[in-house]
Amino acid sequence: MSAPAIDPARTALLVIDMQNDFVEEGAPLEFPEGRRILPTLQKVLDAARTAGMPVIYPAHVHRRGGADMGIHRDLYPPVGAGQALVDGERGVEIYLEVAPRDGELVIKKHRYNSFYATDLEIVLRGLGVDTVVLTGMTTECCVLGTARGALECGFRSVVLADATASCDYPDLGLGPMPADEMHTAALRIMSLTSSRVTDADTVLAELS
Repeated sequence: MSAPAIDPARTALLVIDMQNDFVEEGAPLEFPEGRRILPTLQKVLDAARTAGMPVIYPAHVHRRGGADMGIHRDLYPPVGAGQALVDGERGVEIYLEVAPRDGELVIKKHRYNSFYATDLEIVLRGLGVDTVVLTGMTTECCVLGTARGALECGFRSVVLADATASCDYPDLGLGPMPADEMHTAALRIMSLTSSRVTDADTVLAELS
């Protein structure tokens, strides 16, 4: 999907699910690919802040006891057991290397789509934003879900292929799929159905 160059005055950077429970080595929901995108994500954060763009952190959390888990309880055993993504615990905090600065918002969400049952849309409209740049993980779940949510709420989205990451998928009946293939497949879907897909250097050039 084509789209105009980024206008910093009308664009926000979303850093999706870069939380300790996903990024840290040995974490209950560890995705090693998340650590590989850290240097690129740091460059994008620096550029966005320099350009005066809002930086917002959608973060997946669940209440103690799991009243808001729904089917996630069955999909992710550590979540269902209360061992991961528990609101108020260290695991849901944003990974230190890309942590929010003072005044940058963390939006708590309970599903893949960062717009669903959150106040993200209200915040973006209050900031005069019509475009969101999507970074973080995983590409096929919360990034794609948020891209689709942005489309349905009337926002343009720009997905940074080298500042998003996927994970290896086991054989669940259709064969295994390595992270790079899953990542590419999700990017292709978003490019066709919801988003402009590009890379960090292109966006940095547009912001300079």
